[in-house]
Amino acid sequence: MKRAMLVLLIVGAAVAFGGRATAHHSFAATYLEDQTVTIEGELVQFLFRNPHSFVHVMVTEKDGSKVRYAVEWGGAGQLGGQGVTRETLKPGDFVQISGSPGRNPADHRVRMVTLFRPKDGFGWGRRPGEVVD
Repeated sequence: MKRAMLVLLIVGAAVAFGGRATAHHSFAATYLEDQTVTIEGELVQFLFRNPHSFVHVMVTEKDGSKVRYAVEWGGAGQLGGQGVTRETLKPGDFVQISGSPGRNPADHRVRMVTLFRPKDGFGWGRRPGEVVD
């Protein structure tokens, strides 16, 4: 009887806690979600991948120094459903990005809210559903 009760308890726990988690991390732990920054510069690298893609941009700061920013974007699956592919952005593209700054300014991180490429008018983040999950 005790063995059957133990098996039932283990099975019950597996059912109760075995579901898929809906969130893998908190953006609030990394980014200041109540603030917005805008950066612009030359795209250095576009990492189109899951769970999150990254855009690396070389930005010329006010003092003339160049700083590489890492901009966190949606995953490849999410972006692909919105028409973005690994061919959408290329090194050398000039882009303007707005987003939430990282909590540690020395990291030069941004969580993407909008992206705009002036040369052809490509944009992301202004239409319904275009958000980083």
